[in-house]
Amino acid sequence: MRAAYITELGPSDGIRHGDLPEPTPGPTDVLVEVECTTVNPVDTLVRSGRFRTPVPLPLVVSRDLVGTVLTAGPGAPGFRPGDRVWTNSLGHGGRQGAAAERAVVPADRLYHLPPGADAEQAVAVLHPGATAYLALFSEARLRPGETVFVAGGAGNVGSALVTLAVEAGARVVASASAADAGYVRGLGAEAVLDYRAPDFGKWLGRIDVHLDSFGTNDLSQAVELIAPRGRIVLLAGVAARPVLPVGPFYQKDASILGFVISHATTGQLAEAAVTVNRLVAAGRLTPRHIERVPLSEMADAHLRMEKGELRGRRLIVRPDLDR
Repeated sequence: MRAAYITELGPSDGIRHGDLPEPTPGPTDVLVEVECTTVNPVDTLVRSGRFRTPVPLPLVVSRDLVGTVLTAGPGAPGFRPGDRVWTNSLGHGGRQGAAAERAVVPADRLYHLPPGADAEQAVAVLHPGATAYLALFSEARLRPGETVFVAGGAGNVGSALVTLAVEAGARVVASASAADAGYVRGLGAEAVLDYRAPDFGKWLGRIDVHLDSFGTNDLSQAVELIAPRGRIVLLAGVAARPVLPVGPFYQKDASILGFVISHATTGQLAEAAVTVNRLVAAGRLTPRHIERVPLSEMADAHLRMEKGELRGRRLIVRPDLDR
């Protein structure tokens, strides 16, 4: 089968496009014909070695896919040939990735695609949607009526955070560029502040959950914003080294939670999948912009991600575009 893969950890130009042996599923696995995958920032971190995780070499890259079941092992109940399915946790933790014509998926990491859902629209939001769900509910324990601040509300994860928080009954304040403010308000944010010079004004000391999808992680600003017993969730910014104002922080009985979706349990991922499927089916969780590229352009796709050229845009990588 054709695949996009690496033979060693390193830069994006190490991604190859060529033939690999078709994977062999085990008794609790499902063999899936891949319709489409995408590129997430964490995919570049795994490929480069900046995020340490067990990887078999050669490693097929990418973690998300939408596809069709070809075969299901006897220990994979609930899946039959022809089922349309998705996953968002391949390509790390010792598992091969999704950027290939076919992929093996453990049954406990595979979910049915909602009937009638568009594969490209779905694959674009699987990772951001699950990230947002786990950050808000598994980590921050968001409750209805609380106030959430999202730095970078127009991005892929940022927009999912806004959407899920609003849907859960929270008041949402976000930062974005002036050009993106209308889009973020359309997602349900009550206030959108210009990230270049945000006027926090009345929001100081009133934020219950603070999330920075940019990864800047200005903890001095975050501590000013959070209310007593506020929660700061760190979910991006692998190179960030911010200063924490300890005195004001602990006097608010506040907490900081570090969160990496790659460490989520299968139970947590399955819980997130329920909400992701519900919002995808309702048309409430959709990408802002998508762009289709063939599997053979995966190296360039990673490079564009690392250069910051894909903010607010999702690349849909399709093996069939190379045929």
